[in-house]
Amino acid sequence: MLDIVDTSSLADKVEIILIKFFLDNNLKPGDAIPKEINLAESLGVSRTVIREALLRLRMTGLIESKKKRGAVLANPDLISLLQKTLYPTMMDENTLRDMFEMRLVMEIGMADLIFLRITPEDIKELTEIVKVEPAKADTFLFDIEQEIKFHGKLYEITGNNTLKRFQQMLLPVFKYVHESGILAKKIKGKRFVSHKGIVDIIKKGTPDDLRNAMRSHFENHFQRLF
Repeated sequence: MLDIVDTSSLADKVEIILIKFFLDNNLKPGDAIPKEINLAESLGVSRTVIREALLRLRMTGLIESKKKRGAVLANPDLISLLQKTLYPTMMDENTLRDMFEMRLVMEIGMADLIFLRITPEDIKELTEIVKVEPAKADTFLFDIEQEIKFHGKLYEITGNNTLKRFQQMLLPVFKYVHESGILAKKIKGKRFVSHKGIVDIIKKGTPDDLRNAMRSHFENHFQRLF
């Protein structure tokens, strides 16, 4: 048996060592990290290598520069990081379908938060949104702009900022899927829960009722995808 060759670069190794250093020393967001020259001396590498490793950590949001303080540990903005690499036109159909499945899972899972945090004002706004929904809206593919407006309000009601930002990040993906032709597959004759139906359930039903309604609502999309 031959030993596996370590092909990682020196900067790769330093990056891993630095992350371990942050964890081992229980550093928190806002805590200063050692200066480049001190890190280079401690690790026995050049400042160029240290600088490259730190640049990678900045790009991933793990550290940031503060005036008069130098580099400090940051609170990583995971959504922002994902946004920088989310290009719907560069995704294959399997990945786009995965995104729709993820949306389904999230919106089914939001039911408890919606019932916990919804206000009479929210219900009034949802009711206004679905007023323009056509009469038999439970039999055809929903208008994309109406989808964004209605579901965006549901995310807002949860009061969870990460969920809201995640939905905003995924909007270009959903819009692209609707416009790309992936949803061209015809569906069987079946009635789905419309936006108005979802509002009625929020007014009179339970979280379990809402979860089941969401499954039916999204089946409209999934029959066109699979």
